[in-house]
Amino acid sequence: MKIPFSPPDMTELEAQGASEAIWSGWITTGPKTKEFERQIAEYCNVNKAVCLNSQTACAEMALRLLGIGAENGGSSFDEVIVPAYTYTASASVVCHVGAKLVLIDSQTDSLEMDYEALENAINEHTKAIIPVDIGGIPCDYDRIFAIVENKKNLFKATSAVQEALGRVAICADAAHAFGASWHGKMVGSIADFSSFSFHAVKNLTTAEGGALTWNIPGIDDEELYHQAQLYSLHGQSKDALAKTQLGAWEYDIVGLWYKCNMTDIMAAIGLAQLSRYKGILERRKEIIGRYDASFRKLGIGVLPHYTDKYQSSGHLYITRIPGVGLEQRQEIIVKMAEAGIATNVHYKPLPMMTAYKKQGFDIKDYPNAYKQFKNEITLPLHTKLTDEEVEYVIEKYRDMVHEYLK
Repeated sequence: MKIPFSPPDMTELEAQGASEAIWSGWITTGPKTKEFERQIAEYCNVNKAVCLNSQTACAEMALRLLGIGAENGGSSFDEVIVPAYTYTASASVVCHVGAKLVLIDSQTDSLEMDYEALENAINEHTKAIIPVDIGGIPCDYDRIFAIVENKKNLFKATSAVQEALGRVAICADAAHAFGASWHGKMVGSIADFSSFSFHAVKNLTTAEGGALTWNIPGIDDEELYHQAQLYSLHGQSKDALAKTQLGAWEYDIVGLWYKCNMTDIMAAIGLAQLSRYKGILERRKEIIGRYDASFRKLGIGVLPHYTDKYQSSGHLYITRIPGVGLEQRQEIIVKMAEAGIATNVHYKPLPMMTAYKKQGFDIKDYPNAYKQFKNEITLPLHTKLTDEEVEYVIEKYRDMVHEYLK
């Protein structure tokens, strides 16, 4: 039996949508992208959403809309706080805009950032926090909002959006969390900005792609959307669709900006996925339930995806093997591969990566993140898994891990 880690769940519906876009004569940003944005905003219970070519572009867009960083009208002294235990996209965007990256260690026995350390790290230069909803599980938004409110006396606004907030911005990396909720509110409507990923391995995919939502009282949503459109299309005052109107060829370039728009082919796939998304989430929840029932009683550490406080999107099934180190963890991964089961590791902490070492970060300063990493294994979790394959994964993982738990 061969079980891939996370193949895309494509059906005839997605193929038909992409085909329709191709044969429509309009394949770049157009009516399907606008409809996808409308449906995402409706799904997340916000007024507007903008779709771009990646979650990374969306996360960077949030910082640019906030006016953070020397490359964006702000200052090189601007600081943005990010957990050390995450993928590079959460942090690299801070460097892209010319701000200072501040990494925070994990909690002692959690993948979430240490909130006490977060509060202590906030100073008069702090402009934003990028918390991460790892595996689709919402971070503790109540705690984060309480922290930024408690520290608002230190905050110095340097842009209109910052002024409207009056405190450090919360820019959630919700790459994994499309469809998750916190106290009944949809992720995407909680943080000031939320960026989602529609990459090929995500619950909902457009092959590549992402969406940005926001919830900022006192700011004109249409104006913020318009500014995002300008940033995403070279600062061009008209998109390609608007220029097709008779005699409407002329446009202006209002800024020397970027190119990161979503195409209608991508959006067509996304619209098909969104129409099936309720069933996709239900199947992932079912698989998680079966995994939990088998692994928890063995002492394997697993994340709580569904509680009275929140509902996860069920994106990753992260496990931790007590007492196991790097060498033993690799042995298990290889044995699973030999049994035909692809696994993964989420994540190697950023201070262990070459690019971040060059920035001066050292994993010795992040002992909890390293502790979480050294015995972590992520199992296949996707809607292409059959019941038989789920049982096969459970059986093989249980048997292989059991000898390490003796």
